[in-house]
Amino acid sequence: MLEQINSPYDLKKIDKKDFPLLCEEIRQFLIEKVSKTGGHLASNLGIVELTVALHYVFNSPVDKIIWDVGHQCYVHKIITGRKDQFDTLRKFNGLSGYTKRTESVHDIFGAGHSSTSISAALGIARARDLNNEKYFVVAVIGDGALTGGMAFEALNDAGRSKTDLIVVLNHNEMSISENVGSVSLYLSKLRTDPGYNKLKQEIDNLLNIIPPIGKNLHRYIEKIKDSVKQLVVPGMFFEEMGFTYLGPIDGHDTEMLIEVLERAKKMKGPILVHVITKKGKGYKFAEKKPDKFHSAAPFDIETGKFVSEGQATYSDVFGKTLTEMALRDKKIVAITAAMPEGTGLIHFAKLIPERFFDVGIAEQHATTFAAGMAVQGYKPYFAVYSTFLQRAYDQLIHDVCIQKLPVVFAIDRAGIVGEDGETHQGVFDLSFLRAVPNISIMSPKDANELVEMVKLSRNLDFPVAIRYPRGKAGSFDVNRECNIEFGKAEVINSGEEIAIFALGRMVAKAVETRKILADFNLNPFIVNLRFVKPLDEELILDISSKVKLVVTIEDNVVAGGVGSAILELLNSKGIYKPVLRLGFPDKFIEHGDVENLFKKYGLDANSVANTILQKYKEMM
Repeated sequence: MLEQINSPYDLKKIDKKDFPLLCEEIRQFLIEKVSKTGGHLASNLGIVELTVALHYVFNSPVDKIIWDVGHQCYVHKIITGRKDQFDTLRKFNGLSGYTKRTESVHDIFGAGHSSTSISAALGIARARDLNNEKYFVVAVIGDGALTGGMAFEALNDAGRSKTDLIVVLNHNEMSISENVGSVSLYLSKLRTDPGYNKLKQEIDNLLNIIPPIGKNLHRYIEKIKDSVKQLVVPGMFFEEMGFTYLGPIDGHDTEMLIEVLERAKKMKGPILVHVITKKGKGYKFAEKKPDKFHSAAPFDIETGKFVSEGQATYSDVFGKTLTEMALRDKKIVAITAAMPEGTGLIHFAKLIPERFFDVGIAEQHATTFAAGMAVQGYKPYFAVYSTFLQRAYDQLIHDVCIQKLPVVFAIDRAGIVGEDGETHQGVFDLSFLRAVPNISIMSPKDANELVEMVKLSRNLDFPVAIRYPRGKAGSFDVNRECNIEFGKAEVINSGEEIAIFALGRMVAKAVETRKILADFNLNPFIVNLRFVKPLDEELILDISSKVKLVVTIEDNVVAGGVGSAILELLNSKGIYKPVLRLGFPDKFIEHGDVENLFKKYGLDANSVANTILQKYKEMM
């Protein structure tokens, strides 16, 4: 049956009674494809019926369906003609793992970060009204994304505006019983029935034309009505914000979903449809451990085991090191914005739950929350992906750095992350952090250096950012002593003619580059910078004065990065040497595996060596 679906129009040709079978086929398709490519499995397995119902009821792309975060859009992509591309999912030059406007007319709004859908949908709906156009606008948002403050700002504005808008709340943190489903469907029928709404409006009009008794009576009736609603309507919070609430609805019953969505289409103003789904539905391993299958690496379908399972990541190194420190230091606290697994803080949460704080998808709140704890003498470590720290930039400046509070930002997924693409590449943090006073920025070349940096940060009484990449870290020792001196770089190789200053995981690229250049009788200095702010000015100036060419390599955009910092330093000291800055260009970096992206943008060892050779020859 799935073979017949190449567009939403094809879906409408199928008998609704066959939708359960179609949904089962879609689940099997997802499990098979994602087991090979990796990707967001659990969330997509949970939203199959809802996606089918949405595309059956609405007419995409005329009607606009906006997906929050976008990681649950795989079923949407299957239905909208992209199922034959799923072997390329998240691969270089392949299908994106998120909604992407340049990929399909059905991807109405690009996404990758949470809590944006209602704002975007409201903007689209208001533009529709200004243009005197007629189409439906639907925002699909999860209960996790609803913890983001931006979602509440949008709900507040939408409820106040009375704009025609449908918000579907996909709630996947609980199951639903048949009783709840049938009762809620009855309530939804009652409250969306045209006769009910017409009668309500007629009574309102009648009472309003009999002043003053009518108005007083109207007020008393409203009080009684609100009291009853508090008892029988589970969505009074949304009602008070100006939404008509429908639900909760069983999100795995396509017939019920279609009926409620059809009713929502007939209503005016902002509507919220509350849908209950099960994350990971249909694959026992994902149902049992939805967090592990949220963003899954390739896995074995029969066992549920990941291909790379058991290999320590930089997130593990950070989490285990911090936990060991915190077991001995009661002032250390750990903070995450709904990413305990992804940031490695799950180790901390299990052993020291009283000092572990998961604040939900709320990076702004997390940052100022950390500042508040620092004011009271605690040492907060906020572990956050580089791309998500962007959302808390004002709080980092205003609440942490201006007050010079000793908050440590453990910046995970810094630099290129690969398969998640433009919205997740952490290539801006060096640039946006460098401009901020009072903060120190450091980056380790390997796992053991990360251990040392985490330990060093404990004794620093000002804001600190430690950036480290996604992926395998190799062996490490959490009991390793800290031998790093604050603000000091490491000379890995002495040399002549050329100096290569590298940061973080690019140090390994620099070392490999040196081996290639040796075949051309070039033996450059290799310096592991360790610190971007403060720079080891004395060492940099000394080495730069001895060479003809200065090269910088960073896993960041070139604009405003560590290369810019070194160029500024040399210029301020009157050292005018050619500086070759290597990093990512002034563009958003697409998805694909990391090594392919390094090669495309000239940051693999061979490309770096060739670029240096060409520049060196031009100078001779």
